[in-house]
Amino acid sequence: MVAKFDIAFDILRTMVRAISAPSPSMRILMVCMGNICRSPMAEGVLRHWVRAKKLNVITDSAGTISNHVGEAPDPRAQAAMRAHGIDISDLRARQVTPSDFQRFDLLLAMDEDNLEYLRSIAPNSEETAKAKLIMDYAPDHSGRSVPDPYYGEQESFEEVYRMLVDACANLITDLQRRG
Repeated sequence: MVAKFDIAFDILRTMVRAISAPSPSMRILMVCMGNICRSPMAEGVLRHWVRAKKLNVITDSAGTISNHVGEAPDPRAQAAMRAHGIDISDLRARQVTPSDFQRFDLLLAMDEDNLEYLRSIAPNSEETAKAKLIMDYAPDHSGRSVPDPYYGEQESFEEVYRMLVDACANLITDLQRRG
């Protein structure tokens, strides 16, 4: 019962953000497996820069599995982000759904497995094209996937942060070009 309430609350939260803000120029969903490490970190980096640059962009994050629905980001992810002046403690895990393809303009997966899952739940081929790898925005980076830091040490979260900064910096530049 609590999990269903949390899911409904997360969807409502996203809808309220969308209704209360002027029509956004872009809606971006970050996606990883559990939505407690990589994707909330990615949302945090992007949300921080979107606010700083006063861009009209909606950000959110979700996971491909439901194991952590309603949970806050991993404490190590929060610590890594806090060390860089970014607070993600307000985020709560939710599972990605096919309707996210209608609600978001861009769905950025952290790795190939998450990208494959997104493509498998996309309602049609047009919507499938919205799913991409986040590291596509960091072409100079050697890896195409953001490694899952869940089973690693704190340094693994710092590595993920650095990768996300590289990708999100280019994403922000792209968003600014679009106007």
